[in-house]
Amino acid sequence: MISQDIRKIAPEMDPLRRGMGWTTEDLEKPQIIIESTFGDSHPGSVHLLDFVTKAAQGVSELGGKPARYFATDICDGMAQGHDGINYSLASRDTLTALIEIHANATPFDAGVFISSCDKAVPAHLMSIGRINIPSIIVTGGVMEAGPDLLTLEQIGAYSAMCKRGEITEEKLTYYKEHACPSCGACSFMGTAATMQVMAEALGLMLPGSSLMPATCEDLKDVALKAGRQAVELAKLNLKPKDMVTIKSFENAILVHAAISGSTNSLLHLPAIAHEFGIYIDEETFDRIHKNAHYLLNIRPAGKWPAQYFYYAGGVPAIMEELKHLLHLDVMTVTGKTLGENLEELKTNGYYEKCNAYLEKVGVKKEDVIRPFNNPFGTNGSVSILKGNIAPEGAVVKHSAVPKVMHEAVLKAKPFDSEEEAIDAILKKVIRPGDAVFIRYEGPKGSGMPEMFYTTEAISSDEELSASVALITDGRFSGASKGPAIGHVSPEAAVGGPIALVEEDDLIEISIPKRLLQIVGIKGTRCSEEEVEKILEERRKNWTPRKSKYESGILKVFSDNAVSPMKGGYMK
Repeated sequence: MISQDIRKIAPEMDPLRRGMGWTTEDLEKPQIIIESTFGDSHPGSVHLLDFVTKAAQGVSELGGKPARYFATDICDGMAQGHDGINYSLASRDTLTALIEIHANATPFDAGVFISSCDKAVPAHLMSIGRINIPSIIVTGGVMEAGPDLLTLEQIGAYSAMCKRGEITEEKLTYYKEHACPSCGACSFMGTAATMQVMAEALGLMLPGSSLMPATCEDLKDVALKAGRQAVELAKLNLKPKDMVTIKSFENAILVHAAISGSTNSLLHLPAIAHEFGIYIDEETFDRIHKNAHYLLNIRPAGKWPAQYFYYAGGVPAIMEELKHLLHLDVMTVTGKTLGENLEELKTNGYYEKCNAYLEKVGVKKEDVIRPFNNPFGTNGSVSILKGNIAPEGAVVKHSAVPKVMHEAVLKAKPFDSEEEAIDAILKKVIRPGDAVFIRYEGPKGSGMPEMFYTTEAISSDEELSASVALITDGRFSGASKGPAIGHVSPEAAVGGPIALVEEDDLIEISIPKRLLQIVGIKGTRCSEEEVEKILEERRKNWTPRKSKYESGILKVFSDNAVSPMKGGYMK
């Protein structure tokens, strides 16, 4: 055990731990860090102390000694609409660094990592790869849906409708008061829910434990079992890098396609893979999503709130539909392979427990998870577009794009901030047939905030929702829907071609052909050579902007972040 080796060379360790109330017996036990984002920060973290307590109990029951560490996360929802959202992506890397410090300054034999939300789950996964001690993830589940299955992602649309006078202020207030009736991550397949699913799909969670209702007793039992398993992993010295391989990531991406997962996963999975010493890029996603079957009827692309995913069997049920395509020989935190886990779930009562929840809400499994041979779509849910605007690529969730917008030529309306763009949309300056560009919002430009309110303003406007595209080097909320193309790389702040787009350039979007390119100037079609010549002239006249940040973590992040298509992490 590494903790025992460190005791021999650090004589202060024992007396300092005695000062915490540890006994001589405690000092000899496997020492397990329990790292959580518990805090009064948002619904996804406020309840996690219960699971920390249960995990600690499980560690103790198996003869380990738990140590609780806390580093809470921020909420993208609370950060929306002001400069707080600029801290969101940077918070992922900062949290990862803090956990690295926690785990390495005082070494441990294994860890339990407990979190729920957008940046916390990716940060915990990145940390696990970086520190590489035996580790297991517990996720804090999802909140209940409100009246009439109201969920939080609908608030952006209702807010835009209120600003346009389509609903009253009183109605909006009612929605705001009832959209979050309990603790837990947001109850739709946004980034938080997607990354909970990804953690399980990578084999780093107990099977069937992601996206459980945050208030259910079953989740406390999962935390207890995870604490016990952490001790077993310590004894086996089964480390994350011994389990998670390129095959594990391919499995996760295939599941991502099947659930129509958040586009933010294309930032997080490459960053997580990087910490495991594995390289995945935009081509990996595009290759796996092509011809992949999209099976899940969960919001925002589908009908039901996210808790129904667990009711229908969760990740194991999705994997059963994909079984013939998965790498079933990958190792998991159970100490067994993925294939062995899936077989065990058929006999241990897991599906019967899930089905009991389904019966209570009067929904059939097939209403939530379609059979493989009866999918919603057969081309995954995400595409990577390239062209003279995005030589390194751009991301679009095509499963949320109206079919009429899969092939389009639009007129560019460029803006250098989201505030300018949303003002133009709400004032009806933007018209059908426009392509709204928001640039200088990538990692180096402003920290890569979400363009949530802009996408909601477009998708909630019947006149614009199937006739206008949003194109940005920023990113989107996992709740976003409609013709939104993000992560455009290289970003404007480093002189990427998106910085060179001018008013009324003709923009071709072709999801089938994977194209995003300028095909005309000032509303007139041009040859490829003519466009390139004009872009070259514009490039000569382009000057870099002064950095938006002069100090603090956003200065550090913007100076060191890699391209969005590589994961946007700090190098």
